[in-house]
Amino acid sequence: MMRRFVFGALVCATLSGPLMLNAQEKSAAPAAVKKEDKPKTETKPEVKVKGDEKKGEEKKTDEKKTDEKKTEDKKTEDKKPTETAKTDKSKSLAWGEIEIKGSYPEHTALPGLFGELSESLSDCLTRFEKAAADDTLQGLVLHIKSPHVGWAKLNEIRTAIAKVRKAGKKVYAYIDDCASMDYLIAVACDEVVMPEPGSLMFLGLRAEVSFYKNLFDKLDLKAEMLRVGEYKSAAEPYSRTEMSKEFREEMESILDSYFSQMKQIVADARHQTPEKIEDAINAGPFTSAKAKELGLIDRIAYPDELESLVKGGPDSKVKITKKYGKKKLDTDFSGFTGMVKFMDLLMGIEQPKRKTTNAKLAIINAVGPIMTGRSSSDTFSGESTIGSDTMIKAIRQANEDVTVKAIVMRVDSPGGSALASDLMWRELELIQKPFVISMGDVAASGGYYIAMGADKIFAEPGTITGSIGVVGGKLATQGLFDKIGINTSIITRGKNAGVMSMTTPFSDTERAAMQGLMNDIYKQFTMKAATGRKMDHEKLEKLARGRIYTGLQAKELGLIDEIGTLADAIAEAKKLAGLKPDEKLEKLELPKPVSPLESLFGPIDASARMQAAQTQWLRTTLNEISPELQQHLGAMEIFTRLAKEPRLVLMPFRISVK
Repeated sequence: MMRRFVFGALVCATLSGPLMLNAQEKSAAPAAVKKEDKPKTETKPEVKVKGDEKKGEEKKTDEKKTDEKKTEDKKTEDKKPTETAKTDKSKSLAWGEIEIKGSYPEHTALPGLFGELSESLSDCLTRFEKAAADDTLQGLVLHIKSPHVGWAKLNEIRTAIAKVRKAGKKVYAYIDDCASMDYLIAVACDEVVMPEPGSLMFLGLRAEVSFYKNLFDKLDLKAEMLRVGEYKSAAEPYSRTEMSKEFREEMESILDSYFSQMKQIVADARHQTPEKIEDAINAGPFTSAKAKELGLIDRIAYPDELESLVKGGPDSKVKITKKYGKKKLDTDFSGFTGMVKFMDLLMGIEQPKRKTTNAKLAIINAVGPIMTGRSSSDTFSGESTIGSDTMIKAIRQANEDVTVKAIVMRVDSPGGSALASDLMWRELELIQKPFVISMGDVAASGGYYIAMGADKIFAEPGTITGSIGVVGGKLATQGLFDKIGINTSIITRGKNAGVMSMTTPFSDTERAAMQGLMNDIYKQFTMKAATGRKMDHEKLEKLARGRIYTGLQAKELGLIDEIGTLADAIAEAKKLAGLKPDEKLEKLELPKPVSPLESLFGPIDASARMQAAQTQWLRTTLNEISPELQQHLGAMEIFTRLAKEPRLVLMPFRISVK
């Protein structure tokens, strides 16, 4: 059986530096004006005139009303400054606190209790939207705690912060030991605050790629790898001891693009030149004091000093709402109904929602490596795969639902099975409604393949995309078996019967046949890409050959249409559907997440439970001992999921920014 391998390229980008923006202190609310005492009315002797008693009473009543009205007017006049002051003061008191941490998965959160353990990107952005629209809120304090996000999610969070600031609210960022993504998020805020012992790791970018050929030689394992496209470098770690010229050229181009974006982001935020920022990168890391001196942060303060920082005046009182905008989990499990509720949460059982006839926008989340069959996910790590059966069902549901007016697919995938990618592409081609693609951190190889039929493709500036190429191969174990004393007898019928065998390497005819098959798949890929991009095939093929690009590079080359966020893609889909920009649409998130227990154990049986528990224990233990080793094993976990796929349209490596 042919096997495919995934290897990781670690891109370490560490940023450090203090941010200098002078805080605009709010003046204290004006003091309330003292109310005057109610004026005393002089009482005169009452003279009763016969026949005029009624008139006298009416006159007295009118005079009384007049006096009361004057008194009320005076009270109202005296009261106005007090109420205004009270209103201004109440506005200045309300602040929200949001922690930025975790991986922020693109897909819909798992139902139930396990879904509360991790916040999705959509949920995170919703909290910022709420803050921007909250008239009672003065601003936000962000505690940035090493979020594990890529360049697209970085852009989404930065854009969300910008919307809050545009709404007239101040945003403070608090960071401790600050790596690159922490800092790039922090500089989107009005001010960056760091404690005295903090450090700013502003160190640029570094790519590390591991090669395994020497190890395989020692073990007498032979990596039989085939590819189409000189830049399709997924096979190189198993067949070479260092980068090829093309692989190095590709990686340097990607790092140049990222480094340029990084410098420009910080330069714009700190009102400095990119050259000055590069000088700071080359001089880092920095203490908080040095970072402030260089203008990379604004203030040095401890967490307990944040309250006085946001007061706006010595006499103000501040109320900071912890976990602002976060959904609260109902933890009242008392009584029988409480027990039922707890079990529903544990099992991931959602209350059924009544179907409506409201106009809808379908958002289809394509997150993870692509494989045939059903989608799967790991509850604790957040890793998921895109199953062609699951995605086709979701696409059909959105296409056939008459209430769905437009479809947006959010793609965050390095690719995978060539067959599964093509099956999904075909189903997307059948969509009869406005269809827009929004690319996340990665939409490469198979992830790009499924995007080709969209009306428009949006990518983030740092999205990794392209990688139009094919790779395949296997690891022949005969040499290792001979070394350890395992003998294998072989009987064949058919010249190429050993193509899928893991024991022996390819014969000459087997290698030629497999290369021919992959050439045909590559031609299909490039022809469909050229048609989708309305580009001459020869021109498209020169941009293909397995090469990857950032979103900015892909826009220049015509491989995507626009640079923008998911919100921009949604706005475009509404426009294509003939809807007004402010028209409200109900969101239909697809595909629906599976039950957490099913994600953990698959079919619920004793052996599955035991295997899942052992796997999770091993993963957790290895992560404590060596995160790098756990990362390699995580790549191998994806390999086991795709091991049965003979032909892959897969991005050559993973990029992780730290």
